[in-house]
Amino acid sequence: MAKRIIGTTPKQDGFRMPGEFEEQSRIFMLWPERPDNWRNGAKPAQKAYANVAIAISEFEPVTMCVSKEQYANCRAQLPENIRVVEMASNDSWIRDCGPTFVINDEGQIRGVDWAFNAWGGLVDGLYFPWDMDDAVAQKVCEFEDIDSYRTDDFVCEGGSIHVDGEGTLITTEMCLLSEGRNPHMSREEIEAQLCEYLNLEKIIWIKDGIDPEETNGHIDDVACFVRPGEVACIWTEDTENPFYAEAQEAYKTLSEATDAKGRKLKVHKLCLTKKPVLLEGADCIDIVEGTLPREDGDVCIASYMNYLIVNGGVIVPQYDDENDALALEQVQAMFPERKVVGVATKEVVFGGGNIHCITQQQPKAK
Repeated sequence: MAKRIIGTTPKQDGFRMPGEFEEQSRIFMLWPERPDNWRNGAKPAQKAYANVAIAISEFEPVTMCVSKEQYANCRAQLPENIRVVEMASNDSWIRDCGPTFVINDEGQIRGVDWAFNAWGGLVDGLYFPWDMDDAVAQKVCEFEDIDSYRTDDFVCEGGSIHVDGEGTLITTEMCLLSEGRNPHMSREEIEAQLCEYLNLEKIIWIKDGIDPEETNGHIDDVACFVRPGEVACIWTEDTENPFYAEAQEAYKTLSEATDAKGRKLKVHKLCLTKKPVLLEGADCIDIVEGTLPREDGDVCIASYMNYLIVNGGVIVPQYDDENDALALEQVQAMFPERKVVGVATKEVVFGGGNIHCITQQQPKAK
């Protein structure tokens, strides 16, 4: 029976957050349905989510969590090898509201249930309420029978952190130091909290992400660890690209950084789209007071970096862009031992994220 762990932290108990490139047990997802976030009643987004789930299922098990209203529809759209379970949520971004898993060297796994406030709470959050999202992490741990830690006084999202599994984390100042997350804490206190709950020795701070309005600049659109000592970073030499300045700054920061083991990082460049991906069909998104307004022509946060590493594979977003094939080639060069699979996910980016944002991996306890 899963229980809450009170009075200790993962670091004190000998647990660490593994790198995404380490072996996994399964992937969790949340089914989209909000008509005020997704076009056309979320039907195109549901198709994209289904395609992502099917692509992942070639490599490892997938669990799709879905509301009771959408259960039958979701079950009908997914093959039998994908597990579908009923779970209430406010939206469908399990990377951010789901648990962050930690493991130890004795074959045990636990979850970290961060406080979730819809990317900014009442300061600049994207919707209210978010209570059902905030309960997702505990529910996942419960039905997997995994003990968990809860940080009621510390807000964090899975998309804002990437680790190498050996004591190093990369994140952005734009997100973790934003007013809507933990304004009661200093940078040093935030670092200490992350170090305790993820078992870290060093944090590499990148100044800005590329998504200031929705996630306040999550790291998973900008950079991630390929393996210990190596990172991927978005890159463009096109000064007209809307993410040019952020890409250059992030690459410079990572190129000058060392990890917790003292290694100078090897930085792989990953292209951005040739042309900006712009929102289409905003008139097919319901208008609800208090949510972020959407308009045709809005620049979408289309980053190939928002890929997911799975057992033996990498699932990469595709945007119907001239650089789609180049992105797959570059990711394949970073991961020669894995099969790289592209999935069309423009509908997901229209909703504010991509493949990494809509998935959460459960690592394999060793």
